[in-house]
Amino acid sequence: MDRTLATDLARLPELLEATRRTAADALEALDARPVVPSATPPRDPEPLPEHAAGAESALTAFAERWAPRLSASAGPRYLGFVTGGATPAALAGDWLTAVHDQNSNSALDGAGQELERETVTWLRDLFVLTDAHTGTFVSGATMSNTTGLAIAREWLGERLGVSPSEDGAAALGPVRVLSGAPHSSIAKALSVLGLGRSSLVAVPTLPGREAVDPAALDRALADTPGPAVVVANAGTVNTVDFDDLRAIAALRERHAFWLHTDAAFGAFAALSPDRAHLVDGLDASDSVCVDLHKWLNVPYDSAVQFTRRQDLQARVFQNAAAYLGPLGERPDLVHLTPENSHRLRALAAWFTLRAYGREGHREIVERDIACARALGAALEQDPAFRLLAPVRLNVVCFTLADDPTPARLAALREAAQEEVFVTPTVYAGTPGLRAAFSNWRTTQADVRRAVQALRKAAAQGAHETGTTRTTAKGTA
Repeated sequence: MDRTLATDLARLPELLEATRRTAADALEALDARPVVPSATPPRDPEPLPEHAAGAESALTAFAERWAPRLSASAGPRYLGFVTGGATPAALAGDWLTAVHDQNSNSALDGAGQELERETVTWLRDLFVLTDAHTGTFVSGATMSNTTGLAIAREWLGERLGVSPSEDGAAALGPVRVLSGAPHSSIAKALSVLGLGRSSLVAVPTLPGREAVDPAALDRALADTPGPAVVVANAGTVNTVDFDDLRAIAALRERHAFWLHTDAAFGAFAALSPDRAHLVDGLDASDSVCVDLHKWLNVPYDSAVQFTRRQDLQARVFQNAAAYLGPLGERPDLVHLTPENSHRLRALAAWFTLRAYGREGHREIVERDIACARALGAALEQDPAFRLLAPVRLNVVCFTLADDPTPARLAALREAAQEEVFVTPTVYAGTPGLRAAFSNWRTTQADVRRAVQALRKAAAQGAHETGTTRTTAKGTA
């Protein structure tokens, strides 16, 4: 064994303790450090070390070279994208995931996949799905959507008497995938699956909404007879709008289609008694996407996909090799996703569910919703801003009241980002910004700090714009 490696092994408890201290210091500083540090010029990559220096040297180099440049995305005011953090229990579970280093795909070494199945059962209960659904962990919502649509592709083949997994997607002929306001990952998945981005058909949404118009969907399904795929949304990214899942499912009385529901973070509405109605009918879906590194607050990367047709799922993803576990009636996980190997992602989810239960995670969801509503109310009362959509759940979609150009919005976002981070968007043709609340740490105090930072940035931008205009007028 390399001498330095052997030394690190002998000192492993000390090294883990040093890592623990580094991690604890980073988490303790989350509230005070810049949410997104000021940009620095890109650095040229350092050359690969030729000689061993040991883990302690690497820890020091990381602390000096990279840690100061990382965002506080685990913290309470990183409101860009839809980003959760890691609850204390999830963090412990993730550390132990690396410690035990399981590839949880095979019954030949089966404890890992049994733990995953137990965790999936808990998640199914959390989202009020029946045991008609089976589930599997994947890396994120994009992979969950891709897996669900791969099963849908095989279902289309079943209806047409062919097997795309054997014969290729071309055996299906033209395919229609209908949706009102699909997430960008849907088109990406269709490209990967050989169905093509052009197979995605935009269906009109309800006036002033991102929710699909069920009557328009009915007409679109009737327009070209034959089986199709419908992608429903349980929480759109811009405004967290929800399709009427029951109304969509009822259309199957007249039309043949696979119903895939993208509930990446909207599924968590099921935890709130006041908002659970938003996901009524989720169980009627043939496949469901839920992202866990969002509102479950487990570390990246973690999501789950559910389906009613695990038999078709195994037909798509089955893997034949003597060293792999059996397919059978209860397929090993290796036969259910594109990955032959994956880390025991379920452990962090298991830890946080075991530690805090339904009530603990309900409190996180409802607190984040209350924070979103508070930010929306504050911006609505400020003449510098206007809301682009109602605050339906945990996302505030807003813009500048005056001249909301992409450049002005980018300047505002950058001016505020050390205190609060939001991401750009376009809604109904208007450039805007999004603040998404899904972190377990976020409180009303963070909302007040966010409001103050956004107001200060808006005032600064208005002053600079006014100065520029005055100067330009005087020059003219």
